[in-house]
Amino acid sequence: MSDYTDLDKKQDVHILHSMGYAQELERRMSSFSNFAVSFSIICILSGGINSLAQATSGAGGAAIGIGWPVGCFISLVFAIAMAQISSAYPTAGGLYHWGSILGNRFTGWLTAWFNLLGLVTVLGAINVGTYYFFMGSFGTTYFGLTDTTTVRIIFLVIITGAQALVNHMGIGLTAKLTDFSGYLIFASSIALAVVCLAAAPSYEFGRLFTFANYSGEVGGNVWPSTSGAWVFLLGLLLPIYTITGYDASAHTSEETVKAAESVPRGMVASVLWSALFGYIMLCAFVLMLPNMDDAAKQGWNVFFWAMDSQVNPIVKDILYLAILVSQWLCGLATVTSVSRMIFAFSRDGGLPASKALSKVSPQYRTPVAAIWTGSILSVLFVWGSSLVTIGDTPVYTIVVSCTVIFLFFSFAIPITLGLFAWGTSKWDKMGPWNLGEGVFKLFAVLTVIAMILIFILGIQPPNEWALYITVGFLLVTAIVWFGFESRRFKGPPIGADVAKRQAEIAAAEAAVGESGGH
Repeated sequence: MSDYTDLDKKQDVHILHSMGYAQELERRMSSFSNFAVSFSIICILSGGINSLAQATSGAGGAAIGIGWPVGCFISLVFAIAMAQISSAYPTAGGLYHWGSILGNRFTGWLTAWFNLLGLVTVLGAINVGTYYFFMGSFGTTYFGLTDTTTVRIIFLVIITGAQALVNHMGIGLTAKLTDFSGYLIFASSIALAVVCLAAAPSYEFGRLFTFANYSGEVGGNVWPSTSGAWVFLLGLLLPIYTITGYDASAHTSEETVKAAESVPRGMVASVLWSALFGYIMLCAFVLMLPNMDDAAKQGWNVFFWAMDSQVNPIVKDILYLAILVSQWLCGLATVTSVSRMIFAFSRDGGLPASKALSKVSPQYRTPVAAIWTGSILSVLFVWGSSLVTIGDTPVYTIVVSCTVIFLFFSFAIPITLGLFAWGTSKWDKMGPWNLGEGVFKLFAVLTVIAMILIFILGIQPPNEWALYITVGFLLVTAIVWFGFESRRFKGPPIGADVAKRQAEIAAAEAAVGESGGH
């Protein structure tokens, strides 16, 4: 951080002021920290392991060998297009802000709700994934725990509470931990790959490019019976769902030094490195499997089954511990992301109790109310949705299938608006990270195609409820917008409003002791 001069700081604060906001949060995150927060949220050791069955009980080896790079490219398309916008508008609201500036108040508000619900539910899902990983690795064998709703919720309260507490205590501590998490994920994924390769009975590289169809009974019913082509496409959800959440780089814009350069780089780099290390780790895992047919039969238990049958118990437990810590840090980074989103949306009066939610603690320089609200909501969501079932499916499972659709919608809305806003008065000034009009528009069009594909894949059985929930959500937002919010919600300050806010900005910065930009 030693190369961060007063001039750089003035520049960062000036960009923020020009968008009508005060520097209330503290700029302490380096370029690497901005990358690490997204890399931690993507966390190939969380989604890549907990959802592995979508591949091994789907199209088999080819779902990793070919499917992983294809799915990662689909995610990368969003990241590249978003990087262009984030360089021009580096604010904590990120997507919500871009949706408003490049479109109008309504598109911004809709983006905010998609992103917010996506982030709160994904925080719940990540921590539930950590719970199941804990149960499979240590909980049942060492602690004799059985999986009940009570055990699950107590576990969630403890780990989510700890994640919120760290976030409460300042971005300095949070960034140190997510930096560590970045290194830990790199090291653990390589260690896991080395262990898998050492334990592999033979190196059948061909199996990485062999298409199978393990849908239905032969794959432990992870996917309902369907054609080989469909099961390969459905397997793309493993990389697409794993590699999401890199909007965290944008959400921490106001805490990152040289944000207009660091944020787009962090976003794209987090996807590229996760794709590469995830590929090495998962290919090694596939090579270690004693037999693809037996692995498919295991369904969701494939990771623990393979590790138990092939790996030395002590080595296995050390790896499990590293993976568990990485998964907890993944949740920690998600709390950071969701709290900054709540903070930015309520700063513009977009949520109930906005005044309280947008308050920044002068002592810790963090949006304390937003941190605890997001964390508590995620636990309540898991608790409430675990108790209710529709047919045989818990509501939790149904909502999680929508989570990623919601997140990607919140990515796609500003990108699509950017496609039409480029060069108009809405978006006439680019940031330092600039692809040029042709390349950006190509990626924006690819984003629209990718979004359609993700939506179609996301609503296939067993997740057909996702369609009804998404349509229902759109209807509810339409009623709320036209009934109430369109008259009340002003959106972020644009044009003349920015100048009017300068006195408020000075007061807000004085209240938290910020002196940088004056």
